Amino acid sequence: MLYKLSKENVEAIDEMINRAHLAMAQVEFYSQEQLDRLCQAIGWYTSNEPNFTYLAQLGVDESGIGDRAGRPAKRFKIHGVLRDALRQKSTGIVEEDLAKGLIKYAKPAGVIASLIPMTNPALTPPVTGIYAAKARDAVIFSPHPRTKGTTTAMVDLMRSACKSVGAPEDLFQVITEPSVPLTNYLMEACDITFATGGQPMVRAAYSSGKPAYGVGAGNSSIVIDDTADIKIAAQNTRMSKTSDFGSGCSADGNIIIQTSIFKTMVQALIAEGGYLCSEAEKSALEAVMWDEKGNRTFATIACPPQQTAQAAGFTIPADRKFLMVNNQDQIGTQHKFCKEKLTTLMALYHFDSFDHALKIVSAIYSVGGKGHSCGIYSHNDDHIDALARIAPVSRIMVRQAQSKANAGAFTNGMPMTSSLGCGVWGGNITNENVSLKHFMNYTWVSRPIAEDRPSERELFGEFYSQEGTQNEH
Repeated sequence: MLYKLSKENVEAIDEMINRAHLAMAQVEFYSQEQLDRLCQAIGWYTSNEPNFTYLAQLGVDESGIGDRAGRPAKRFKIHGVLRDALRQKSTGIVEEDLAKGLIKYAKPAGVIASLIPMTNPALTPPVTGIYAAKARDAVIFSPHPRTKGTTTAMVDLMRSACKSVGAPEDLFQVITEPSVPLTNYLMEACDITFATGGQPMVRAAYSSGKPAYGVGAGNSSIVIDDTADIKIAAQNTRMSKTSDFGSGCSADGNIIIQTSIFKTMVQALIAEGGYLCSEAEKSALEAVMWDEKGNRTFATIACPPQQTAQAAGFTIPADRKFLMVNNQDQIGTQHKFCKEKLTTLMALYHFDSFDHALKIVSAIYSVGGKGHSCGIYSHNDDHIDALARIAPVSRIMVRQAQSKANAGAFTNGMPMTSSLGCGVWGGNITNENVSLKHFMNYTWVSRPIAEDRPSERELFGEFYSQEGTQNEH
């Protein structure tokens, strides 16, 4: 419920920020060992199986979206974030380049306003919290109203973790009754905002007058050529599409398959639990999945395919895990299925030459999802290179399930996170996976070095001349 920001609301936020500063002062001179121990405590309290399972399922119950059985597995993301945090320095000297005479010292970024999405109310707080604690920041969390109970309970666990190692609990605080006016004021009052969620939230963060890390919209697409292992490609695509019922922005939504293997690949997807919709069923789906303004309807977001089919007026077998629609040559703002789906449904396309595949990719991202991610199943390095050169995305996963890989995995080198920067394409300040480095300020110390000045002949090459260029009259 929206309401006008009252004097009491302002005072409440100001008091939270004051408490956050006091907490930061208490950890200002923590050693690296103390900070690492604090991170380990946060990681354990939030990711042990009983605690995280309860809160992950509570988040599904509160929001009404997501996979109650599968979401508890997201706790392993916290393990990955903790791994990355423990392997990095965050206090004192963190980087040296003796050849250039440069030394870099890490400092806290300050009090963080962290905006939590409805889709990850249990996961995002500890991911942010571990990196923040490592950097000696404090965080004030603003939950999504639909999942405020989950986020509040998770922050309570994080406060307990702080208490267990003698750290100030007010490193982590939460707005228990969130609203748009409160969140807007929080962003204006804090030092920096981390906004993970929908585009209105991100735009508000960038308009707050303070630095902000936001994320862009997704529309993850996959190219599958004739060198791919079809069985593995089908397994991974199913895994990516069905994870948390397709709620994530990294869930494979557009499957672009080489024509010579198209039928075989579709059959492999059916074997993995796919249901290929008829044209009539596709039309019925379009009518219920998007409203008259082109917005996705809540009842068909992040839900089992049976629920989506039922809303559209038809039934599918109980063992089906995701829906598929043929969408060849239907790319453009007027075509709904080439956009982000946010549920267990994928659109299928086919291509003859790889140049044709690249044109399909470019067309899809011109409609939506620019800056986010793309993937490819191929053993042809030239194809991988060609896709990387033209795709307007910040990350490309090769032979990996995107929803399991984009934000870091134990089988790739991407930094672990729950926030994916989409660069200028997506209206974001960074292309990177938002991780520890983004939670810190740095002080550069520069010492003099031997002069490094190339000659003019070296600098200008063939354009250099002793006489210089003369004006002609």
